[in-house]
Amino acid sequence: MSSNSTDATTNRLGWMLDQALQMPETLYAVLLSADGLLMAHSAGIDRDDAERTAAAVSGLQSLARATGEFCRQPPEQWRQTLIEFDGGFVFLTAAGQGAYVAVSTTGRVDVEGVSSRMQELVQRLGQELTAPPRFPA
Repeated sequence: MSSNSTDATTNRLGWMLDQALQMPETLYAVLLSADGLLMAHSAGIDRDDAERTAAAVSGLQSLARATGEFCRQPPEQWRQTLIEFDGGFVFLTAAGQGAYVAVSTTGRVDVEGVSSRMQELVQRLGQELTAPPRFPA
């Protein structure tokens, strides 16, 4: 089985991420599990880059949850992290039990619009974006 056909079968939710990117200045999206496993990715980002991104942003969500006490919030109440660079942003949003969506954009994006679009995506997809926690064998 070629890597393209493997990617097509494991990326069944990629089209939903593509829909979330249908606004100006958005670049890529990945759907990942809490332990950093890639569940789906948008068009335009190859699987290897998407897997590296999923692993990296998994660590970010863990750090974000750990800083909840700084705002007097329990870790489970974390909803979204926004990282700003000179030329763009990365949005990381909870997408159900043990699942997260990350979207990258240019610096000219409508930040509020992307945040709203991500929340709509999460609500619309409901159970499809929920990844159950992994348990040891």
